Amino acid sequence: MRIKKMIALLFALTFIVSTFYPYTSAKAAESISVNASAAIIIEESTGTILYGKNIDEKLPIASMAKVMTEYLVLEAIKDGKITWDQTYKPSEYVYEISQNGNLSNVPLRQDGSYNVKELYEAMAIYSANGAAIGLAELIAGSETAFVKMMNDKAKELGLTNYEFVNATGLENKDLLGMHPEGTDANAESKLSARDMALLSQRLIQDFPEILETASVPKKTFREGTDDATEMPNWNWMLPELVYGYEGVDGLKTGSTSSAGSCFAATATKNGLRVITVVMDAKGSEGDVKNPRFFETEKMLDYAFDNFTVKEVYPANYQIKKHSTIPVVKGKEDKVSIHTKEAVSLVVRNGEEKAYKPTFDINQDQLTETGELTAPVKKDHVVGKMIVKYEGKGEALSNIQKDTYPQVDLVTKEAVEKANWFVLSMRGIGGFFGGLWGTVSDAVKGLF
Repeated sequence: MRIKKMIALLFALTFIVSTFYPYTSAKAAESISVNASAAIIIEESTGTILYGKNIDEKLPIASMAKVMTEYLVLEAIKDGKITWDQTYKPSEYVYEISQNGNLSNVPLRQDGSYNVKELYEAMAIYSANGAAIGLAELIAGSETAFVKMMNDKAKELGLTNYEFVNATGLENKDLLGMHPEGTDANAESKLSARDMALLSQRLIQDFPEILETASVPKKTFREGTDDATEMPNWNWMLPELVYGYEGVDGLKTGSTSSAGSCFAATATKNGLRVITVVMDAKGSEGDVKNPRFFETEKMLDYAFDNFTVKEVYPANYQIKKHSTIPVVKGKEDKVSIHTKEAVSLVVRNGEEKAYKPTFDINQDQLTETGELTAPVKKDHVVGKMIVKYEGKGEALSNIQKDTYPQVDLVTKEAVEKANWFVLSMRGIGGFFGGLWGTVSDAVKGLF
């Protein structure tokens, strides 16, 4: 009997926990430990932060700085400022840097001529430093001018904790005394993990073709010539390489003595693309190559095991009892409203129903009595539908702003303005209706 009672009690406790704590799986998903100075995971399409550790401290980023250089190269191509087959002759500075075998490089001839495409591939695949500076000189005239472009673009893209000092991410002390003017001889480019993830997101979204190059596991620079140089990709998590991870197709590694082991990665699985950034990943003493991959694998597993992108509310969604707005001076006295687009969110597994919508109408468009004034066009934006998290765990925030997900509310149909005759009859009807009400109230008062 005692055993039966214990079993019954166990079932009862299980029922209570499952009833009153439906999001226990989400809480379990919060446990992850990344051994690094800073780290972040975001979902690419929405910028939703899935994990963060010290994400706003500005830290050295090493060659991850080339993500900005890649952005500016691809932007210059798009804007027609340079072309893929445009050629460049190395300056003395670029030539000397490219000959340094202690840095990642493809050796360039001082009297050679190289097109933009091959320099870009050398930078994006092999992190070639001389090639990156050459591209900077081609686009801006000098690396000094290019650094200004890098910082200006960072501000434009919404980065907040950044400092670019050269086009490569090298420590300025490695630039043979030829570092960009106005920068300190011992300086190094720095970003926060949040800003590195945001920059990576913008590069992928604005120039998705970057992934075609970043995912190349190996290529030969100047193949078939005396200058042929093998360019293995430093991203060893590409599926074909030593730490291959399914779905990884970018983005940029980095390592210096001060930055440590760094990696901005991106991968897709089951329709979910995530971006991870790890800065100064910890491992064996002096090992700056491997720790970034071990910690990134941990972060990718966590993201893909615990999160999905769900359409939580479809397009044309309406909230009952809030699906119309009164209209004055129109042929109709109200208009239906609904969402213009579907709302897709990143949700923890098991929390699909943990989000609730509210309609937020723009009061500036309404009369003092809360009406729209005809004429009203179809698809006229009247406000926002805001979706709030009401689960048991911690709400997921956005990489750029801590606001709730929202989508435009629009009118479902048009409402034409009523003609003068209809408006006059309504006015007369309203007058006599009001008069009759006054008379009726007075008569009632006599009795």
